Amino acid sequence: MALTALTGTKLRERRLAADLRQADVAAAAGISASYLNLIEHNRRNVTPEVMERLAGALGLDRAALAEGPSPALLEDLRAAAARGGLEAAELDRLEDFADRFPGWAGLLVRLGAQAQTLERAVEALNDRMTHDPHLSQSLHELLSSLSSVRATAAILADTEDLDHDWAARFHRNLHHDSERLAAGAEALVAYLDGGGGRAEQGIASPQEEVEDWLRGRNWRIGDEELARGLDAEIAGLAATAARALARAHVARAAADARAMPEAGLRAVLARTGPDPLALAQHFGAEPLAAMRRLATLPDLGAGLVACDASGTLTFRKPAPGFPLPRFGAACPLWPLYAALARPQLPVETAIGIAGQAGRRHRVVAVSALRHPLGLRGPELREAAMLILPDEGGKGPVLTVGSSCRVCPRTGCVARREPSILTLDGG
Repeated sequence: MALTALTGTKLRERRLAADLRQADVAAAAGISASYLNLIEHNRRNVTPEVMERLAGALGLDRAALAEGPSPALLEDLRAAAARGGLEAAELDRLEDFADRFPGWAGLLVRLGAQAQTLERAVEALNDRMTHDPHLSQSLHELLSSLSSVRATAAILADTEDLDHDWAARFHRNLHHDSERLAAGAEALVAYLDGGGGRAEQGIASPQEEVEDWLRGRNWRIGDEELARGLDAEIAGLAATAARALARAHVARAAADARAMPEAGLRAVLARTGPDPLALAQHFGAEPLAAMRRLATLPDLGAGLVACDASGTLTFRKPAPGFPLPRFGAACPLWPLYAALARPQLPVETAIGIAGQAGRRHRVVAVSALRHPLGLRGPELREAAMLILPDEGGKGPVLTVGSSCRVCPRTGCVARREPSILTLDGG
């Protein structure tokens, strides 16, 4: 069993916690007190046999002294530190911290995960409140019923000599409106309480239903599956519009696969790296098609977003650590929109996400023009942005967010509206 560089430190902490003298532990382990002192200050290596005797003298399992923190715990701590903006100098001491205080390290990881979950929940609720037509209609119905109840109650309270027939009519209206109010409140509570998962609260749009289906397939449709067909799966989608979008997506993916078969794609990828323009040049394909093919490779860890000429996101495949807005407009600083304004001119940029210090992404964005009705028809633009990991990258980054509403960055010159995550709305 391997010994860590901090084994002596842990040994000393365990001895002090047990209120044992250094000389007594050394005598029980059959070594000198001076040797134990050097071990405790990490100035002498210790053999497995001596460690076994020291652990026995302290009444501990040797593994409790020898094993360092797990790689998974260290990676989770680094991710939490990146989200919290921890300085790079402090990152060098993560292993020391996790090794000496594994309980606190685990708690920080759990709290960081909870904070991230809450941020996503706040974003989802904010978007839901802003864009969900059912919720808007329900709130309008509640307010309308409440106004009617208030007006009727005011008439009954302020009019002492009200005719009996009119009073009876107002009482019937009050009863009817209060029933509407109660029913509307119950329906709204039931709707909001059903928000634990997508299956319970319903798909907000056909695009979301298609993306949810693709997410269940890990965003991948293999070449063999494209050749065999996915009619049975698509038929299981709830909305007619979602089924139409899914068929269009599969048809385009099949065309991309025919133009760039996976075996050849990986061979070129091994030589050029994830360069969509090099792939497009090799296969004689469009750059956007190459970007879509790269986004289907699970080992690449790539994300992909696409938009039309209005800037509306028409496809969203997330990349680890690069949050995408579920509703509404995205961050105006995304290179996606710079490429949209300059068709056929690729944009490559190193990206950092606001609130995630130290995490980098490399993005490549390209826009394409189409004239499906010829010279006198409308010009259609489509832009796509491939999001690639860039953990070892160097140099400056462009700091962007997901969308203004949930971006913690202050002082942004491109901000459209105040953020709900900052006190000053900067």
